[in-house]
Amino acid sequence: MTVRRARVLAAVTLALALPLVAVVFVVARDGSGSASTRPAAAPASATPGSPGPSEVTVIVPGRPGEPAATRRAGEVRGAGSTPHNEMDVWFVRMMIPHHMQALEMSRLAPDRAADPTVRAIADRIRATQDPEIGLMRAWLQNRGLSADVAGHDHGSMRGMQTPEAMRQLAAARGAEFDRLFVKMMTEHHEGAIEMATNLLTVGADQQLNEFANSVATEQTVEIDRMRELLAG
Repeated sequence: MTVRRARVLAAVTLALALPLVAVVFVVARDGSGSASTRPAAAPASATPGSPGPSEVTVIVPGRPGEPAATRRAGEVRGAGSTPHNEMDVWFVRMMIPHHMQALEMSRLAPDRAADPTVRAIADRIRATQDPEIGLMRAWLQNRGLSADVAGHDHGSMRGMQTPEAMRQLAAARGAEFDRLFVKMMTEHHEGAIEMATNLLTVGADQQLNEFANSVATEQTVEIDRMRELLAG
């Protein structure tokens, strides 16, 4: 055998042996032969039986004219990785109860409204704002922030209806319900639009910027529809 052929044979043998050595090394470090198939252990801080933030399913509302999408909370953009400021946090904490009252009002419509357009608007509000609440709660959760604001009177926010007004709406039926619903929800939407447009000038989080723009756009359209009902 020539020296050249011996060198070639040695190189080939080494090339074939290296992958085997690598496999043996990995298995030896792992302590078993199933290193590639064994699932990763759950974080030590996770509470058994309780899902972590990334396991929470969130319905992310689409932009105007686009359908909502289902995502894991950890997949939502801005999950603690984008800059935000105190005004972003304040907006989210205020908008959650604001949306919740809109849902409370809209849930009264199916059994009380006379005009099918009022029922359709109420359906639209429920379909839009319920997922938005999930989005905002996930935004806070992903940053380790609470939704609570100790000592704050949410009823002082613009557009929020008083308990008495809510009782009147719940007691109304037919055309009277339609009139009250349109009046109260228009005021409520105007408050949300003001909150959203204010955030666009002082907020830092890009995801919230897009969300606030969507809120202002969607609710302006709904106000126009409700005003058409009053004019008719």
